[in-house]
Amino acid sequence: MTKFLLLPTTLSHQLSMSLGYAEKLSYIEDVGNVGMAEHFDPSHVLREKIDQLAIMIKKSKHLVVFTGAGISTSCGIPDFRGPKGIWTLQREGKALPEASLPFHRAVPSLTHMALVALEKAGILKFVISQNVDGLHLRSGIPREKLSELHGNSFMETCPSCGAEYFRDFEVETIGLKETSRRCSDSKCGSRLKDTVLDWEDALPPKEMDPAEKHCKQADIVLCLGTSLQITPACNLPLKALRGGGKVVIVNLQKTPKDKKASLVLHGFVDKVIAGVMDQLNLQIPPFVRIDLFQIILVQALSNDKRYVNWTLQIASAHGQRATLPFIESVEVSFLDREDYKAAILDKQPFRLKRRTAYNKAFEMVLKLNFSDGCGCSSLEIDVPVDFKVSMDCFDFNKDFIFQKLRDKAVLKSKCGQNAVIERKTILTPRSDVTTYAVVTNVVQYSKTIISNGDHKKRRASLSGTGSSRKRSKGSSKCKSRSENTKG
Repeated sequence: MTKFLLLPTTLSHQLSMSLGYAEKLSYIEDVGNVGMAEHFDPSHVLREKIDQLAIMIKKSKHLVVFTGAGISTSCGIPDFRGPKGIWTLQREGKALPEASLPFHRAVPSLTHMALVALEKAGILKFVISQNVDGLHLRSGIPREKLSELHGNSFMETCPSCGAEYFRDFEVETIGLKETSRRCSDSKCGSRLKDTVLDWEDALPPKEMDPAEKHCKQADIVLCLGTSLQITPACNLPLKALRGGGKVVIVNLQKTPKDKKASLVLHGFVDKVIAGVMDQLNLQIPPFVRIDLFQIILVQALSNDKRYVNWTLQIASAHGQRATLPFIESVEVSFLDREDYKAAILDKQPFRLKRRTAYNKAFEMVLKLNFSDGCGCSSLEIDVPVDFKVSMDCFDFNKDFIFQKLRDKAVLKSKCGQNAVIERKTILTPRSDVTTYAVVTNVVQYSKTIISNGDHKKRRASLSGTGSSRKRSKGSSKCKSRSENTKG
């Protein structure tokens, strides 16, 4: 059973996702070859190889993709073994790179989204990843078609019932340890565990078995952005050879498996995949990120029943022990009520306590100020309050609402679209809970990629509102008056 709380990652001097993972790992002296030189095929040679790869993929009956850190470098996540890799810099005693955006706001690369298109077209049958950044799942690859061999920094799992919880924040531990949260299934309630492996942890059969099965069935295993050094994962692609399949490697560094490969391309993964998609005449879909939050009103009548003592909470949909990483502050104001004092909530948990007359309805305006890495700076939501009227409870068709939000976001090429996906009332203490979904990033992908051999800081060519750069003061604001109350 899989439970996904969508998402797929404040601009501070936080470490990027790879750095955070690397620092949590147990220390070992030997991490393999690091500081590996990058190689670039001449442009005309790379073009010929891209055409050859496109033909192979077009003829493929069972394509499997095997990914490493190299597919996420254009997302602002450094690799491990390259000239500026984490382990390379650590071994040289140099300072580690700073993150260009919070790791929980990392946006899938062109390659991530191209794989989504290949899967939807029926060409790509399975993805095997050594990455823990969660970007494959966030991009839209179905969970049942993905093996995350080394875990997922944003995933918790229940050891009792097997439920999975995909978070919008990085889980605080690694090494399959217990976290601070419990399974939300009322029949279970067990303590959850993280899914990221430490050095001494064996690859979980749940991920390894389907990966091995699909590699044996594959006529092509396409290895993208991996040095193929970490065992036993690096041996998986070779299992295709026994059944007559082929191995293709796209990587900037040479790998120990190059001699076994039918085709080796030395070039930026995004450039290669963009060329392949062009040859296959397949569009790369935009990435739309939808995040969830809850507005909770807890109320209690005074003894004389003339007043209501109430508390407003803007909370995570992932439970009380979870923070809201994409909301920086909340400004609360009241329409047409000069006697109600406005407030700014700038520390989590976002909570406001007030006392008002029981028989007076009013309307609050909540301005949610988003953290850096989101595509728009803020969102305003009207919240009508009438303590004499019970809130209607609804559980909307979430999949339909999510798709509607995505369609609107892509059409307008901006974020901020939002909708209610659930309303419920908890009797003790009396709490009205409304869950919202809001589009916080929209990214369009261009097939025009930097030329091979360009050693400048590289990113997929992106347009839209998914930029990882810090927003200016004039960034867009999104206002909601009607969408937030409709399913």
